[in-house]
Amino acid sequence: MAETKEKSLSDKKPKPRVRPIVRLGIFLISHSFLVSVVCCTAGVLALFLLPVLAKNTYISENALMPGSASPMLSNQHVSDGNRLVKDLTNPNSKSSETGIESHKIIAQYMLDLGAEVSFHKFHPQMNQFHPLHFFSSPDSGKIQENYSCSSYGINTVGIIRAPRGDGKEAIVLVTPYNALKSGFGEALSLGIAYSVFSLLTQVTWLAKDIIWLVADSQYGEYAAVAAWLREYQTPKFSSLSTPNAEMCPDVNNLFELKGHSISGSKFSNSFRRAGTMAAALVLKVRDQNEQFEDTISIYAEASNGQMPNLDLINVVNYLAVHRQGLRVNVEKLWSLLNSSWLKSLGEIFESLAKVAKSLYPKWKFGIPATEYVEGTATLASSLYYQALGVPTGPHGAFRDYQVDAITLEISPKFSLDKVWRNDILLRGGRLIEGVIRSVNNLLEKFHQSFFLYLLTSPSKFVSVGVYMIAFALLIAPLPMVAASLYVDANSSSNCSKGDSSTPSTITDTDELSIAIRSWRWLNSAKLVFIVHLWGAIVSLLPYFISQIPDCSPTTSFMIWVLLSILSLLTLNSVLASPLACAKATQEKEWAFVKSVTISSVFIGLGLMSVINFATAEIGALLMVPMCLLARPLKLDVRAGTLRSFCRMICNLVLGHIAFPPAAFFLLKGMLDGFGNANVGDFWIWVESLLAWNSATYLFIGMVQLPCWVLCVSILFHTC
Repeated sequence: MAETKEKSLSDKKPKPRVRPIVRLGIFLISHSFLVSVVCCTAGVLALFLLPVLAKNTYISENALMPGSASPMLSNQHVSDGNRLVKDLTNPNSKSSETGIESHKIIAQYMLDLGAEVSFHKFHPQMNQFHPLHFFSSPDSGKIQENYSCSSYGINTVGIIRAPRGDGKEAIVLVTPYNALKSGFGEALSLGIAYSVFSLLTQVTWLAKDIIWLVADSQYGEYAAVAAWLREYQTPKFSSLSTPNAEMCPDVNNLFELKGHSISGSKFSNSFRRAGTMAAALVLKVRDQNEQFEDTISIYAEASNGQMPNLDLINVVNYLAVHRQGLRVNVEKLWSLLNSSWLKSLGEIFESLAKVAKSLYPKWKFGIPATEYVEGTATLASSLYYQALGVPTGPHGAFRDYQVDAITLEISPKFSLDKVWRNDILLRGGRLIEGVIRSVNNLLEKFHQSFFLYLLTSPSKFVSVGVYMIAFALLIAPLPMVAASLYVDANSSSNCSKGDSSTPSTITDTDELSIAIRSWRWLNSAKLVFIVHLWGAIVSLLPYFISQIPDCSPTTSFMIWVLLSILSLLTLNSVLASPLACAKATQEKEWAFVKSVTISSVFIGLGLMSVINFATAEIGALLMVPMCLLARPLKLDVRAGTLRSFCRMICNLVLGHIAFPPAAFFLLKGMLDGFGNANVGDFWIWVESLLAWNSATYLFIGMVQLPCWVLCVSILFHTC
């Protein structure tokens, strides 16, 4: 009786309640298909809504105060700059094969202003891919072994010491200049810089040192700036004037400048430095302009999607538009401007905004259709160049050292005759003066504004808190679908192999078999690991293929493909590759493979979003639909329904588009036309990513390509 009483009391005990978060998780997993459709649709829609959700830019750092002081650059400074332009364009300055005369002229002008002048000689260095140099400090590169006098690059550096400074901070102004093949635009950029430089030697408000770097761009603008920065940040205790000194009389005579009587001016044979760099501006002038007004283009993207502080761009945009009357441009994907479907989408958003405003007048939602198209083209360009991971100008060398820098390219609307030359010298010089004056006001480094953003116009941006919503919605279904597949595969396996035993008659052997079946996912995990190991091998192959001499891009690409297939077959025979697992006859084995694959893709996309969001966003658009829809084609053929037929067609289309070379040719065809596509172009593109150590290359080789192989193995699984 006591035992029955205790049993009845124990039966009446309330069961523990399931926590709400657990209930929500169970609900999401059980309705993973519906959640996937809703999240992916919302993610794509949120991506197209980004131009509508863009906010107007604003100056976050109050100390910048752009335009608060009247410009001091006068016509006298403009005439000084014009005089330098005339001397540089004089045919006598280009008489030397090495362009030494031009460097002497520039150095003499700097000395006449009382600046500290030095020459920085460097050898051209080749950017080469090295598997251990990703995400590391900037590499010193590889110096060409056979160099001569003509292989020297010479940077001319002038430094103004701030009268109110302590020498601990500096602002850098860079003007690329090729003395051998200089156009009038390059000479004019030096004239603008010199007019500003001459002004800054006279002002009393300067609190930061000014460095004017005339970068020798005969081997590339980026290479010259990067070589100077390497010496500035990581000094070497050796001199480049020692080797082959007797063979280079022009280089030795470089230091023989005319005497000067300016007190305090100094010329040094050694490398000179100033303080920590607060910001850097790269100034260029185009010889021709396709616009109908004076424009200035801003290039901000650096390596691996790094961007300068948004306040620096905001200051330039404000001063250019509101003070100098220049039209500011940022890069656009011009092919999207004439897109009919994009115009239709913009008109839909514009109509919805009008309806929303009629319902609630205070709701400021929506933009005109034309502005939406331009914003989308600019946003797509910003995503593309950030995802590419290659700097869009020499400013990228500064971002490698965490210095905020941008490239400004001025394009006059008329030919550069005497009248318009003085006008562009005055307006361009006052713009640079205003930016330097604003940066000079800073008491600490740029930190107030955004470092993670996407531009939709020079005056509108999308912050990280907005554009991450689209990415989060895209990848949100992945863990839920992975959990749902694992649960379904385990339950179906247990039901098919354990129905003969009831809970009361389960033996030790049955418990052991159930425990073994619960760990079947390890086989799929091994498979996914092997494929990702193969992806790492494929990523390293171009480093060795590039060592083959006189190998054309097409041949290199074919060698890469053959070696990749050979390595996959080798792993198949040694470690049981995906092909062997794909032939497995166990039911629901493909579900385990898909579950682990989706989990690995989720981790890869999450990590890549921290390194380079743009690459992760584009990769999610390609990989998430392919991963979610992947299902053996044999099962869809057996079903014979309209839904299974549509899914089969989608899988075949996505399988072609998500293949990296196919995605490259599709994008290239959309931008440049399909008639210009070539097999060797993909290898050339890969080499450019290798040379710049772009993280996008690692993502393609170690995340996207293995994901594609695993999804293809799922499609052709023999159920």
